[in-house]
Amino acid sequence: MSRKVIAVVDDEPRSRQGIKKTIERAAIDQYEVIVAANTKEAMNLIAERKVHVLITDIRMPEQTGLEMLEELKRKAQDPVVIVISAYSEFDYAQHALELGVVNYLLKPIPKEKLMSAINKAIEIEEQRERSGVMNKIVDDKWIQVQKENNYNRAVNEALQYIESHFRETITLKEVADAVHLNASYLSGLFKEELEMTFSEFITRRRIQEAKRLLLTTDNTITEIAEKTGYQTAKYFIKIFKQYENTTPNVYRKENESDS
Repeated sequence: MSRKVIAVVDDEPRSRQGIKKTIERAAIDQYEVIVAANTKEAMNLIAERKVHVLITDIRMPEQTGLEMLEELKRKAQDPVVIVISAYSEFDYAQHALELGVVNYLLKPIPKEKLMSAINKAIEIEEQRERSGVMNKIVDDKWIQVQKENNYNRAVNEALQYIESHFRETITLKEVADAVHLNASYLSGLFKEELEMTFSEFITRRRIQEAKRLLLTTDNTITEIAEKTGYQTAKYFIKIFKQYENTTPNVYRKENESDS
């Protein structure tokens, strides 16, 4: 996957280049660091590409860092923000916190303090990303099954078995044997209690896992098919399209643009 992008916005050349070099030396090749001399440059950068962490000075000519954050909020653009300033002013800090800033650092910034703030910001960004991925891959019907807790004991055991083995080729008979039931009887329990067939349940689980892999890994479609229990990519693509009305490749491209 591509590196996280950190944007540094500061009208003082020495300050912004100093922060850029500090990050690059402390985290070799871990992040891509881009710089802007003012908020207009920064807004253009953010419009062109995904910025994961934004480090911005407060006091800058023409538009302050906080005014830029207000504009970003209006545009629903939400990098994790660290504010830097040469001034320790309560009003600035309070306003920054209201805008969702995760840290307020005073210049000159010690290397350890800067990197600690960046590591925390990256953690927050990754939590947001995971949450966003979950929202994209969620299958309401499958989630509803997971929330229910008063199923027949055998059904619960079957669900646990499926969760451990859905990445493999498994059959109704195999699961029925594992929970000591007749296959036809277990099939009837699935329809009655889950309101879906055994086959549909496994397919929904596999598709949900496939969507997660599409959005969080660089695995090929063939690799994802194998990891979700499908023997061929062709059949996986066919089933995926039936449930998602699009192909795995198109799904990945459309959703990666938001990542």
